[in-house]
Amino acid sequence: MERPFPTVAVVGLGTMGAGVAVALARGGRRVIGVEAGPTQALRALDRIEASTARAVERGRLTAGERAELLALIEVGDDLGAVAAAGLVIEEVPEDLELKRALFAELDRICPPETVLATGTTALSVTRIAAATGRPERVLGVHFFNPVHTMRLVEVVRTVLTDPRAAELVAELARDLGKEPVAAGDRAGFIANGLLFAYLNQAAAMFESRYATREDIDAAMRLGCGLPMGPLALLDLIGIDTARTVLEAMYAQSKDRLHAPAPVLGQLVAAGLLGRKSGRGFYTYEAPGSSQVVTEQEQEQEQGQGRADAARAAGRAVRSVGVCGSGTMAAGIAEVFAKAGLPVLLAARSREKAERAKARLAGSLERSVAKGRLSAEARDAALALVTPTGSYGDLAEADLLVEAVAEDLAVKRELFAALDAVAKPGAVLATTTSSLPVISCATATSRPRDVVGMHFFNPAPAMRLVEVVSTVLTAQDVTATVLELCAKVGKHPVECGDRAGFIVNALLFPYLNDAVRMLQEHYATVDDIDTAMKLGCGYPMGPFELLDVVGLDVSLTIEQVLHQEFREPGLAAAPLLEHLVAAGCLGRKTGRGFRDHARR
Repeated sequence: MERPFPTVAVVGLGTMGAGVAVALARGGRRVIGVEAGPTQALRALDRIEASTARAVERGRLTAGERAELLALIEVGDDLGAVAAAGLVIEEVPEDLELKRALFAELDRICPPETVLATGTTALSVTRIAAATGRPERVLGVHFFNPVHTMRLVEVVRTVLTDPRAAELVAELARDLGKEPVAAGDRAGFIANGLLFAYLNQAAAMFESRYATREDIDAAMRLGCGLPMGPLALLDLIGIDTARTVLEAMYAQSKDRLHAPAPVLGQLVAAGLLGRKSGRGFYTYEAPGSSQVVTEQEQEQEQGQGRADAARAAGRAVRSVGVCGSGTMAAGIAEVFAKAGLPVLLAARSREKAERAKARLAGSLERSVAKGRLSAEARDAALALVTPTGSYGDLAEADLLVEAVAEDLAVKRELFAALDAVAKPGAVLATTTSSLPVISCATATSRPRDVVGMHFFNPAPAMRLVEVVSTVLTAQDVTATVLELCAKVGKHPVECGDRAGFIVNALLFPYLNDAVRMLQEHYATVDDIDTAMKLGCGYPMGPFELLDVVGLDVSLTIEQVLHQEFREPGLAAAPLLEHLVAAGCLGRKTGRGFRDHARR
């Protein structure tokens, strides 16, 4: 069967258009490139020649392949030349009226059967199509930058798009080695629709001074495995571009979570657009540079510099008590023991404490088997862990870490018990991921000594620890935990005591948005997961992650966030509630958003 669209026109040969043209030529298509004038056309040809020359230098193309590729691309300034193409892809600037005027002209020039595609990232494909007399032949085809490495292509249908035209464009994408996903026509489509809402909330979190830019970015990289933190990513994308996408999303959704955070507008007004201008959330060595300038005066100018020099010294921690018998308690005990600290592993009974130590021993044994730990280090760590069934044995511990069930009543009961046995000056820490730390603290007579110390699962492997200070936590208590994290090889990030802390407050609204997208039949589970993995470099798609975390756990966190912030957009998606009610909790029950029992 003949491959679809042997000749394709690309109108607008900036960075994205030139990348699309090269990808098409590499796929054996004849490409008609069109620019606004002869000078722009010459620049575009230079751009294509330079990018393909770099590809040869880096071994992605041979010299012969480059010559064949360039022979397939013609570049000019005559829009009439596109009449010879079966598909025209528009990649002009993100301006609705500009695109509508271009599509009206393309409609006049091209034969009726020609498919017209817009490369818009955020504008309404339907409104662009309405400028033509062939809306059934108009769709969106959203490549991702850089085109030569990004495999994702979103194929966007309007309510009038002929399904056969969309399928032919998807077939073209597959023939180019890309992974097409089907999306409906709404601002942001799949990947940007989920990504930019998350980036916007990260900007708002920074603006409120809840956490520093470095801690927000580190939290999402280390806690979620993302390739970049949200603020660094905003700088890379361009803060003006992000604001434009968010404005389009808000205009359509009227969701306040899509309304651009004021700090974005302020940065744009000041000309601080990110890497391309040399400064955005971070300051760079020069416009276009990726090298961040970290001088203290730059941090102070942003108003977010750490006050390390003025920070109180922490308290001495020579021994640790860990309360709990589950996976998290055993993992935290392992972290401290491997760092050379004596650990009392306390549970409600000696038998439960012994089982927790056995779990810890199994983890250490697996590390030895994988060559990550020596047998001597394993034995030394095990010798430092003492199981006990009595909280009274924790009386001399310098740090007591609570790692019991995520139930406020249970935690408050435990903190009251620890208050009765802990020595004066001991630090009491809760590992809660979503409950108020202050509620644990007020169960004691020493709330100044209570802090949040949120490890991530599995604790021995995950480097991130969120250090959560309440309005009553003493500065030296926070300092104690920060210093201890460094000693045991963890990366601490500081934040205040509010629902979700950093990671969950940014992660779970994104997951909830994905569920809403599915609930509204906008895209499939597989297409949404594929879009976020290939388009954003996420290690897991949102539905894969929800099934791993557990839908019941996810729902609880969503409800806590909604209760805390009272933001309508944070209300848990009804589909998530229904699946939990039906007992479909993810991998642990064999069925969630996917049926794992059949795999």
